[in-house]
Amino acid sequence: MALPETITVEEFFEPSARAQVTLSPDGTKLAYLALWQNRMNVWIESVDAPGDARCVTTEDRGVASYHWTRDPRWLLYTRDQGGDENVHLYRVDLEAPDAPAVDLTPYPGARTVGLDLPAGRPGKVITQLNLRDPARFDLVELDIATSDLATLARNPGGNVEGWLYSERELFAVGTTAEGDVELSRWDGATGALDPVVRFEGGDAPLGIYPLEVTPDGAGVWLGSNRGSDRLRLARLDLATGTEEEVDSHPRYDLDTRARAFPVLPSPLIRSRRTGDLLGVRYLGERQVIHALDPHFAEVLENLEKLSDGDLAALSSDESGQRWVASFTHDRDPGVTVLYEHTTGEARLLHRAKPHLDPESLAPMRPVSITSRDGLTLPSHLTLPVGVPASRLPLVLLVHGGPWTRDSWGYSPVAQLFANRGCAVLQVNFRGSTGYGKAFTRAAVGEFAGKMHDDLIDGVRWAVDQGYADPDRVAILGGSYGGYAALVGVTFTPDVFAAAVDIVGISDLANFMRSQPDFVKPMLAYNWFTYVGDPADPEQEADMLARSPISRVDQIRTPLMVVHGANDARVVVAESDQLVEALRARGVPVEYTVMKDEGHAIENPENVIALYAAVERFLAEHLGFEAHAS
Repeated sequence: MALPETITVEEFFEPSARAQVTLSPDGTKLAYLALWQNRMNVWIESVDAPGDARCVTTEDRGVASYHWTRDPRWLLYTRDQGGDENVHLYRVDLEAPDAPAVDLTPYPGARTVGLDLPAGRPGKVITQLNLRDPARFDLVELDIATSDLATLARNPGGNVEGWLYSERELFAVGTTAEGDVELSRWDGATGALDPVVRFEGGDAPLGIYPLEVTPDGAGVWLGSNRGSDRLRLARLDLATGTEEEVDSHPRYDLDTRARAFPVLPSPLIRSRRTGDLLGVRYLGERQVIHALDPHFAEVLENLEKLSDGDLAALSSDESGQRWVASFTHDRDPGVTVLYEHTTGEARLLHRAKPHLDPESLAPMRPVSITSRDGLTLPSHLTLPVGVPASRLPLVLLVHGGPWTRDSWGYSPVAQLFANRGCAVLQVNFRGSTGYGKAFTRAAVGEFAGKMHDDLIDGVRWAVDQGYADPDRVAILGGSYGGYAALVGVTFTPDVFAAAVDIVGISDLANFMRSQPDFVKPMLAYNWFTYVGDPADPEQEADMLARSPISRVDQIRTPLMVVHGANDARVVVAESDQLVEALRARGVPVEYTVMKDEGHAIENPENVIALYAAVERFLAEHLGFEAHAS
C-alpha cells in the first residue's frame, strides 16, 4: 500500500467553485459566492437558463454573506474592513448592472449586527448599529432604496447588549450583574425596560440561541436547557414569560454551530413565505432533522436520498416547491442540487471541490475517548488512505471558541495532513458546546487545567491505540486552539514535537481587557464565568497562572506563531509579547503577522501561504515529506 497521489495545499484551500447558493423568492434565479479577481463575490444566474451568470459585487476584501430582499430589484450583502469586524451593510441594484454598490451604513468604525426584512415593512431592513457609541447598539430601520436611517430604539446603556425585533413590540437582550441573560420589553414612550424572563448565563456562554420571533409576534422560539441537560427548542410566550417545549431530541442538542459561524445554517428551518417552523436540526455524531410540517417532511425525505452526507444549507422559493440544497460530507464537500418537488426531479448544480477525487480523501471517523476523570470526549479521527494506521505522525487539531465544537465534515486541514501520511485527531474537550450543559460547564475554572488534560488524554489514546508515534506529535489551532497550542508547549512541553499557534491568547487578563467594546457586555456570562474577572486581583493572579506568557521559560518545543494585524478579538500584542519574550531568551520562533487580516485569515492567498508554511514547519519536525507548491 502507498499514500494516494499528493494533493497540493492550493487544491485543498483554494476557495470553493461556488458557495452559499440560494434561490430568489420567485425561484427564477440563483445567487452564490464565487471568485472575482481572487475574492469571493456575489453572482446571479438564471435557474432555467444557466450560463448567463454575472458578478454583481466587486469587493476586494470578499463578501461575508448576502441576502435576497422581498423586492427582486435589491440584494444586500455585508463585509468588514480588512478583518476589523466593523461590518457594513451594502445594497446592490440588480436592475442596474453598472451601478456601484451602495454602503447603507457608511460610518467609520461602526458595526452592524443582525438583519431582518419584516413582511409588514416592505422596502425596509432592520439592523443594529453602534453609531453613537462603540459599546451600545441601537435598533435602526434603513430604507433600502434611499439609505434613509430611522432609530427604532435607542440603547439606554447599562446591561443592554442587543435587540429582538417584532412588528408588534421591541425587546432588549441584556446581561444582569450576576452574569445572567435577561430579555426585557422596551417601552417606546419612556425608554423603560420591563424584564420578561431571565436565563442562567453560564449555561449559554454564547447567549440564548436560537432566539427568533414567531410569525404572530406573540412568542419567541429559543434554545433552552432549563430543567434539562439537553438543549431543546422551546416557545416563550412574550406576554406571560412562560416557556413550553416545541421539540427535542432524546440524546442530541440543537445544532447551534451557526451561533459561532454564521455561514452555517440555523437550527430552525422556516418557511420563506410565512415564517412558519418547518423543521429543527440536531447534531450528534451526525445531523438529525425533525420535520414539523407535513409538506416539508415529504421534501426532506426526498432530499436526504440525494447524498450520504448531512443536509446543510437549504433555500426554497416562496411556494416551497423549488429547493436548493447543499450537503456536508467529509470527502465530497458542498455538493449542491436543485430539487423540484412537483416532479421529484433533482439535478446537480455543482460540487464545491470538483478537482478533488473523493476516493483519494481520508474518511473522518467519530470516536469516543475517556478522560482521566471519566468524562466521555466525543472526538474525530482522520487516518491517511493507503498506509497502515500504525505509529503515524499525529496532528492534534484544536478548535477555537472554546464554546463551539468539531463535527463530521470536510476539514481541509485534516485532509492536508492525512494526505501527507499523518493521523489527525480533533478532541471535543470539556467546554465544547453541543454535548449538554454539564459538559460545557465542566470547563468552569479549567483553562490550562482539565480542558488541557482532555487534549493530552486524546494524544495518549491515539498512542495507546497504536495510531500515533509518541515522539512525533504536533498541536495546531486557532483562537482558543492557538491558546491551547501555547498551553501545550508551556505546561506539557514534553508531549509535543512541534506547535502552531494561530491568533492565540498568551495572557488571559490582557486578552479580556483588550476586547472590543461591542464584546465587553457579554464577558459576564462567558469569560468572567469560566475564567475570571481581571478586575479582581485574586482572580487576575489565577488567570496569569493559566496564561502561557507566565511560563515562557518552559518553551523548548519548535513553535510557529501567526497573527492578523487587524485582529479585534485577540489583539496582535498577544503574539508580539510572547515572541519578544522568546527572542529575548534566544529561543527561535517562527513569527508571521498578516497585515491585511483580522481574527479570521480569509484572503485566499494568505490562507494558502499560511498552510504551506504550516506544512513545511510540521514536515520538518514530524518527519514527513512536504510537497513543494
